[in-house]
Amino acid sequence: MACTPDLDVSHIRLGERPLIVCDVDDVVLQFIGPFQLFLQSRGHAFLPRSFKLHGNIVSQADGAEIEDPQVSRLIEEFFEAQELWQTPLDRVVETLDRLSQEADVLFLTAMQPRFQEQRRRLLDRLGLLFPLLATEQPKGPIVHALHASRSLPVVFIDDMARNLHSVRDHVADCLLIHLMPNSPVHRFAPAAAADITRATDWMHAAELIEAYFLSGALMRAVPAA
Repeated sequence: MACTPDLDVSHIRLGERPLIVCDVDDVVLQFIGPFQLFLQSRGHAFLPRSFKLHGNIVSQADGAEIEDPQVSRLIEEFFEAQELWQTPLDRVVETLDRLSQEADVLFLTAMQPRFQEQRRRLLDRLGLLFPLLATEQPKGPIVHALHASRSLPVVFIDDMARNLHSVRDHVADCLLIHLMPNSPVHRFAPAAAADITRATDWMHAAELIEAYFLSGALMRAVPAA
């Protein structure tokens, strides 16, 4: 399998079946809620004033805004301790288990690779044993490298519009699903393009994916004229 710049995906082995590439934070694992609890344990609070972390974290003692370098350190400390804080979204474990009966599932998480080991242990403990790639690179070229010239269906699920747009620009005929929690901060999230499907939860996402797989199977079953 091909490589993207600075990211080797040659160890990923895909079968002759559809592919589901899925983000992790606030798609598979709760992020915003656990991060708020983590901040409280450190004497800070998160104010949902925009769709970003920097500039929205303040001291509980005096309300002073936490400077960007300290916010970055807090995010790193959270990912170091993610196994103590993060929990799965509703129905994600059983839904991905069911979908994996007919498709390969791969996690593509936007996170520094040095935290991949902690995330791997957490996902394994939850029974989410699918392959994991951790990178801060744009996701479109990565999904393109994974899917390459395969004629099989491919699905990409993310809570960030920019990641969905990146994959749309690099992978033709991909089912793009915008899945995000109903949280105060996500109300400020940039809207995804009109051609990207919004899923309300994992049950809805599964319905969309299964319908997409079925339509592809029906098309492949129709003999050429």
